Amino acid sequence: MHIIKDNITIRNAAANDADILYVWWNDGKVMSHAGFPNGLGTTTDKIKEQLKSDSDETGRRCIIEIDSIPVGEMNYRNKGNKTAEIGIKICNFSKQNNGYGSKILRLFIQSLFEDYGYETIILDTNFENKRAQHVYEKLGFVRTRMEMDSWKNQVGELQSQIYYELKKEWFYADC
Repeated sequence: MHIIKDNITIRNAAANDADILYVWWNDGKVMSHAGFPNGLGTTTDKIKEQLKSDSDETGRRCIIEIDSIPVGEMNYRNKGNKTAEIGIKICNFSKQNNGYGSKILRLFIQSLFEDYGYETIILDTNFENKRAQHVYEKLGFVRTRMEMDSWKNQVGELQSQIYYELKKEWFYADC
């Protein structure tokens, strides 16, 4: 995947991105919403190995750049039946709350529908992540279920999840 629109680039993560992914994935502030307030505790070598398994058919990790500077990551996984599961993290906190999330997701989702043939996109987010919920719902995602106190994060705190779905026809309904 390689998408460029204005000052935004979304591109496949490569082995030379392992250093920046290492910093982000081991930063508890970046990873706390995903249940890892102490970070993942991974290594650049493990990240490089994980990146080797990425493919257009199974899914990819992507780097988000704004003005040619890496600011976050996103990914998709092929779940079968023309369904992709996605995730996004804007890891540079100065780039959050600036409208980039909606723009980046719109570009990413459009490519998954048009270039990769997916018909449905699914995702989940932490119940406390109200900013993400707002963005997802603005893009047309519909809540499919909530699981309250369904799992514990890295430090044993109960967490709740909201699950979303977006059909291709819903995404293009307002166009």
